[in-house]
Amino acid sequence: MSYPVSHTRNFFATLALLSAGLAVHAQTAAPKSLSPDSGAIKAINEQSFAKHIRILASDEFKGRKPFTIGETKTINYLKTEFEKLGLKPGNGKSFFQEVPMVDIKSVPEENLIIKGKNGSVTASFLNGFVAGTKHVEPEVSITNSPLVFAGYGIVAPEYKWNDYAGLDVKGKTVVVMINDPGLSDPGLFKGKNMTYYGRWTYKFEEAARQGATGILIIHDDIPAGYPWSVVRSGWSKSKLQLEAADQNKSRATVEGWISLDIAKQLFTLAGKDESLFKEALKPGFKAVDLGLTTSLKIKTTIKRSVSNNVLALIPGTKKADEALIYSAHWDHFGVGEIIKGDSVYHGAVDNATGVAALLELAAAFKKAKVKPERSILFISFTGEEQGLLGSEYYAKYPVFPAKKSVADINMDMMGLAGKTKDIVVYGYGQSELEDYAASSAKKQGRIIVADPVPSSGLYYRSDHFNFAKVGIPSLFTGSGVDNVTHGREWGMKQAEDYIKTRYHSPQDNFDEKTWEMSGMVEDVRLLFDMGYRLSKEQTFPKWKTGSEFKAIREKK
Repeated sequence: MSYPVSHTRNFFATLALLSAGLAVHAQTAAPKSLSPDSGAIKAINEQSFAKHIRILASDEFKGRKPFTIGETKTINYLKTEFEKLGLKPGNGKSFFQEVPMVDIKSVPEENLIIKGKNGSVTASFLNGFVAGTKHVEPEVSITNSPLVFAGYGIVAPEYKWNDYAGLDVKGKTVVVMINDPGLSDPGLFKGKNMTYYGRWTYKFEEAARQGATGILIIHDDIPAGYPWSVVRSGWSKSKLQLEAADQNKSRATVEGWISLDIAKQLFTLAGKDESLFKEALKPGFKAVDLGLTTSLKIKTTIKRSVSNNVLALIPGTKKADEALIYSAHWDHFGVGEIIKGDSVYHGAVDNATGVAALLELAAAFKKAKVKPERSILFISFTGEEQGLLGSEYYAKYPVFPAKKSVADINMDMMGLAGKTKDIVVYGYGQSELEDYAASSAKKQGRIIVADPVPSSGLYYRSDHFNFAKVGIPSLFTGSGVDNVTHGREWGMKQAEDYIKTRYHSPQDNFDEKTWEMSGMVEDVRLLFDMGYRLSKEQTFPKWKTGSEFKAIREKK
């Protein structure tokens, strides 16, 4: 999973709040069988699940990092396993989809100096600011670029919100706030349920659409959901990105962040104060020219390579041109710093579990006596840990067009707490897929629960999100914690222990003696039941009223 550590702590911290009774569907007695086809359900079992995880998380696979022998072994293993199950290549005649990538290391040549008529503010790299470029050029710069405070940097017609209204930002650098107005005012947007407009990725995208030369996001721990150290860490390293025909010159020349302290200093220099933050909460807020300028030069180191998504297909018997998609990323971090005597970042939970689930689902659909009427496409993505790159590429170059793609069901870090009475649906209220999930959960005598900390925006941080961005309804579930035998407290302890001792470290490995896999099996059986039903229907699941993706789907 591609969250910074603090994001993932939030991810598991949400589980601790499930005891507040956030169930959104009441538990009912389970029917005698989960599916009309018990043989298909039995194909999803602990033995085969464990086999795949054991292999994918082994030392031999070297942490499954893109562009290494680990990638070669992983994608060939998946191809072989899909072939054994009798699946067809999912990308024409190939099981692979090449994903061209560029690795860019951006380093500002000097401090960020913001000048005004009454003096200047200086921010040092990594301490007060971070900045880089997506332009595939050895050097970029901005010179005497005027700074404009553009509120939240959001254009959202459905919320009657436009921070760029009447503003020409060509040649200028916009300074914007993180998150969206709903965090501070429950009457705006979706209240504390973060929308995509609150994500930093959106703010960079929108600044580019507006033609800005630069963009600086103001970091603040609470609305960001993580401390400055996370920003610093992420921007101190090289970053992979997709190769673009225009060499990403459509993006702002400089993208970056400034600390809250630096933001306050530049407001003071501009003769303003923190009341600007409150002003930005008012509908109809007009951007403020700060009367300041900045210059910055960034040098880059550029490397190019090609990674691969893995695609396998079960053609539908009646509507082969329509596809239900299951997805899970195969990549992790490879070989790195030695911790407790181990240097292989095995990625057993993150995300050998999801990839194993993908293979289990393929086996179940092949076992089904009544074959799916719609096609089932299984995709294992590259580059998730680098910023959802493989799924972004597939969304741009799909095998099935968006209007023929029924839904995406994504699996990332499967259950840690054994068999549970609950299962989390992130982004609850987005689409009818959660109603399908509730129906399948009910068959297991379980309930679905909404994300207890919706302000963290977890719905926007795994591969399914790139499907949502092109209008395809997408489901992302999280593990429950209310263990059927040991209870909620025990389940929470399992999740917390993983984060403290194993997450994104060489200790995220597979231990057959201690792993309790019944919960993973139960979750995957639930996702199979959902998909089997969707594969035989005539209609497509819809986005719900209020979803920022509803209008995109309806245009298809």
